[in-house]
Amino acid sequence: MRLERLNYNKLKVFVTYDDLKERGLTKEDLWTDTFKVKQLFREMIEQASKELNFEPTSSLSVEIFSLQAQGMVVFVTKQDSQDEMEIIDEHEDMYEEFIEMQVMLDESHDLFFEFQTFEDVIQLAKRINQYYGIETILYSFENRFYVLVGEEKLTMKEIGNIIALLAEYGSPSTITKHRVQEYGKQLIHNQALSYIADTFS
Repeated sequence: MRLERLNYNKLKVFVTYDDLKERGLTKEDLWTDTFKVKQLFREMIEQASKELNFEPTSSLSVEIFSLQAQGMVVFVTKQDSQDEMEIIDEHEDMYEEFIEMQVMLDESHDLFFEFQTFEDVIQLAKRINQYYGIETILYSFENRFYVLVGEEKLTMKEIGNIIALLAEYGSPSTITKHRVQEYGKQLIHNQALSYIADTFS
């Protein structure tokens, strides 16, 4: 699992399907109220507490975005209020808290990743270009960069390797390519990452 703290009360977790498989879970299991699912969310929170100093309150909101090929992006938000700032005691049973989580689902069928800086895109291009001549398009939208990857000519193994590289420098986008295409700007239409790698080599 890859964790990133977005702000003081919001956490982003990227969970691959291999992460789920290691825990005996499938994508469909996340929409059920099972002991293993509660264990997974507890593990997320404990890891976030240890690595990012993200301590849960007694109310959490969870948004789960299912990405067909990549895995899951999970956003955990602390619902703090004036009267509710108590941190859950580490000895309390947290399982019941997760039952109250608000879960939202969205699903994307594209390899569409978001990057915080153009430097991240450059570093990705240098890594990915030496292995694959893949079709890619680069967009910008709201001070972020987005890469759309064409999967038509790729094997499942290649897709898995590419996803690993994409996730190293960026995150699966939680907004659709259609929104970025409509409101953002297309920077490079054809072989975007190859062009960037050649330009900045």
